[in-house]
Amino acid sequence: MEVRAGYTLPVFACASAIAALNHLRSARSIRSVEVDLIAPAKTVTIAIEQVANLQPGVALAITRSDPGDNLDLTRDTPVWAMVRLGTGAISGKTRLAIAGGEGIGHMEGDAPAIYAYAKQLLSENLERLLKADETLHVTLLLPEGRSLAKRTSNEAFGVVEGLSLLGTSGIAQPLSAPGQLELFRQELQQKAQRFDCLVFCVGENGLDLATKMGIEPERLVKTANWLGSLLVEAGMQQVKSILLFGYHGKLIKLAGGIFHTHHHVADARLEILTAHCANAGLPTADLRAIFECATTEEGLKYLKTLEGDWVTQVYGAIAATIDRRCRDYIYTHSGSSSEASVVVGSVLFDRSRQILIQSQIATTLLKQVC
Repeated sequence: MEVRAGYTLPVFACASAIAALNHLRSARSIRSVEVDLIAPAKTVTIAIEQVANLQPGVALAITRSDPGDNLDLTRDTPVWAMVRLGTGAISGKTRLAIAGGEGIGHMEGDAPAIYAYAKQLLSENLERLLKADETLHVTLLLPEGRSLAKRTSNEAFGVVEGLSLLGTSGIAQPLSAPGQLELFRQELQQKAQRFDCLVFCVGENGLDLATKMGIEPERLVKTANWLGSLLVEAGMQQVKSILLFGYHGKLIKLAGGIFHTHHHVADARLEILTAHCANAGLPTADLRAIFECATTEEGLKYLKTLEGDWVTQVYGAIAATIDRRCRDYIYTHSGSSSEASVVVGSVLFDRSRQILIQSQIATTLLKQVC
């Protein structure tokens, strides 16, 4: 089954800004614009939904996000760009100023969550359209961003009150589309022929941390949310050991027997965390406080405020449970001849990409792969 890739949010933000600037130039209706993706090096056509002048020298344009064949909550969300054309340098030699408006999250220090690729994309596409004496102020808006952000783990990584313009490429790979699973399986099969121990990374944060720790990149397998299917595939390929790398708010689902980790499928993170806290002997009042937290990150912060090393006790048990449930899942679904045929160890990190806990098995496996 062929899967259709779409584009990341920065591409639609850039397209809206280009359309608004072009409308200021010509005052004509604009149905589409060309965007140079930079990464990869290709130019694509993006549909424009609406464009209008707001006042002299100011225009607004709207696109709608299309992430391709992906379970992405930003699908069809409107992406606005308001541009104001002027003359003279904005500051020093800068000709382009980029700001985040409603729905664009912000990070510590109140900086808008507009990352390097988005800035590069806007800069290279817009500055080539400016005349020598012109400057441009661009304000990006995601009217639905604040409400959509409540359904993401943005806050866990320090982005609040909106979505981020994240990514290192203009292409949105359909990691959650069923067809993508087959591609992941093929990659795993190839790597299983070379390595007895593979490192499963849930998302870009896990890949980044694993690489910085010195793990051979060739061992890394990006799983997206297909953890259960790929664990079984590893068992069928007779991989001897698997090291799981992931954000604690994602991997904790495995401790509850949830092996497809997309939030559209299932979510019991706080219930799992509370259950492990109860099993560790945490008082009832503290259990209630953790259960009422909005996120597992808040639950972790609460544990850190308590006397005693509850974090190590609770998350150590969670990591051990993840190891055991993954091993059992492989045994049950892959037809392995021995329950101990695949060894699984887990490494959980926090919002700062710092290791929160690693299971005893993970400690042993890390020595093999680093």
